[in-house]
Amino acid sequence: MKIIPSGEALGATIEGLDLARPLAKDELQQVVQALGERGVVRFPRQQLTGRELRDFSAQLGDLEINVASHAYQEPGVPEVMILSNIVENGRPIGLADAGQGWHTDMSYSRMVAFANVLYGIKIPRRNGKVLGATQFSNMQAAYADLPAEVKKTLDGKTVLHDFNKFWEMMRREKGSKRPPLTEAQRKAKPPVSHPVFLRHPLTGKRVLYANPGYAIRINELPEKESDEMLEYLFEHQLKPAYLYTSRWEEGDVLVWEDVGTIHNAVADYGPDEHRLIKRCQVMANRYFKEEQL
Repeated sequence: MKIIPSGEALGATIEGLDLARPLAKDELQQVVQALGERGVVRFPRQQLTGRELRDFSAQLGDLEINVASHAYQEPGVPEVMILSNIVENGRPIGLADAGQGWHTDMSYSRMVAFANVLYGIKIPRRNGKVLGATQFSNMQAAYADLPAEVKKTLDGKTVLHDFNKFWEMMRREKGSKRPPLTEAQRKAKPPVSHPVFLRHPLTGKRVLYANPGYAIRINELPEKESDEMLEYLFEHQLKPAYLYTSRWEEGDVLVWEDVGTIHNAVADYGPDEHRLIKRCQVMANRYFKEEQL
């Protein structure tokens, strides 16, 4: 096992592990430590079934079954969501526009996410260039660089996160076939509040936990002041110094932790440039109690 840092704001490649087999205790500890330090880790040249992807992901924590993705689950393995723009016999085989726009997965949930695990099976290319990269931003660094007066203003305050905000943003994307959320889906994921600043469970550092995809209101501020503050935070957290771009290769397993990063899927490929990714969502209940959130 060898951990190779990217040299950028986030990111590392971990060589020498076969994720189709259970990790030894010390291997798992090193992977989790690398996640805390680097935010995003890449395991190249993997060959996994859906069940093996699920079993690897489950070593990191409890897995979520997405409320809106029942049609796009791996058959017999509901913890694995299929992300794809491929259409077979007139039907999409996966959720085509998942993840575009800066966000943190599951910030709209009472129990937040710990990590995403994505497995790249088919990666689009054009003229030899890899398409569909995933971008990340470092929220530990973003918090550290906030002006002292902003930290003081927001200390102890909470931000409201709404699943429907991101869903509606995706519905407005060109070519999106997402239907509106049903009333039952809305009720299953009502808006929830979390501290604007969270303590990272792996590093102990504070992080900025507000993202453009789901955050809609700082609860303790007047509406105008809240809107202005969120606009400032969303601009601040995307400064170039915090950014890292991971470019996919087929066989990559990409894992990122969701507490200290936000991410964006780059939609620079067309409907005939096929992409197939399988995904698991690891929840953070190993690290947080709901009352801490």
